[in-house]
Amino acid sequence: MSQNQPARENAPSEQIRQLRGRIDQMDAELAGLLERRALVAAQVQRLKPVGYFAGRDARRERELVERMAEHAPRLGPERLAAIMDSVITAGLAAAQEEAADAR
Repeated sequence: MSQNQPARENAPSEQIRQLRGRIDQMDAELAGLLERRALVAAQVQRLKPVGYFAGRDARRERELVERMAEHAPRLGPERLAAIMDSVITAGLAAAQEEAADAR
């Protein structure tokens, strides 16, 4: 065995560690964006005549997913639709709870 072999064996684990660090950073950024999105969406809900879950706009959500799919072709519209449904549902639930608590 050459002296380089242990380094090559460790290289994948070091790469994994570095890549996971990048993922962790992106996850933190994503969490911040999701929080900001939820806050803005809550403002919209307070202004709509029919807000929260009753005011969901399926056409707007489809258009949103289509626009996002242009930027995330690897995920595609179906996966993005599932992700955004979860994001929208969570944001609406949080906004509705905050509104109820404010009463």
